[in-house]
Amino acid sequence: MAVKIRLSRHGARKRPYYRVVVADGRMPRDGRYIELVGRYDPLTDPKTVDLDVEKIDEWIARGAQPSTTVSHLIDIARGGAPAPEKKRKLSKKAAAAKSAE
Repeated sequence: MAVKIRLSRHGARKRPYYRVVVADGRMPRDGRYIELVGRYDPLTDPKTVDLDVEKIDEWIARGAQPSTTVSHLIDIARGGAPAPEKKRKLSKKAAAAKSAE
């Protein structure tokens, strides 16, 4: 059985939050999982990363493979730094208004 540590999407349409779960690789993204090991909310400011790093380390020691996104979240949780913000591109109207000032 290939065990993966990955995100499971929850929340309303266009209002996502994610659970970090340990699941069998053959299960669907939001399907049955073995254990809940954390949460991630990208909509709060700053982004909320709440992981149980000890449980994650135990699962990795047993052979579970974290996804690339979860690996990044683990690095953020260990470092204690907030998640980096993406640079937001201005719309054409906002750019025109800013250049007119």
